[in-house]
Amino acid sequence: MNFHRSEFACSCGCGFAAADFEIIQILEDVRHHFNSPVIITSGCRCEKKNAEVGGERGSFHLKGMAVDFKVMGVPASDVADYLEGKYSGYGIGRYSTWTHLDVRNYTARWNRV
Repeated sequence: MNFHRSEFACSCGCGFAAADFEIIQILEDVRHHFNSPVIITSGCRCEKKNAEVGGERGSFHLKGMAVDFKVMGVPASDVADYLEGKYSGYGIGRYSTWTHLDVRNYTARWNRV
């Protein structure tokens, strides 16, 4: 695996840094598929950070089960298309410059472009 736990750490510096194994596996798949680096823009979030960024109550980021990320040189829409075509049973959110992925146990899709 090419990811380090620190890449998933809450950006406030609180120390919360869980790295869900399923997410790591999917991100590795994405990196391989697009042959490009994956940059995590938001992984774990503590309650305070989640509120600061306008995250939803009960967000999977609070449980270390979600990640927002970019793939260098690849439009976020292409990343979301790939994930939606290959994976079900997860949350996949479309944003203009990044993609959200969480490992909930049901399929959820949204578009906030």
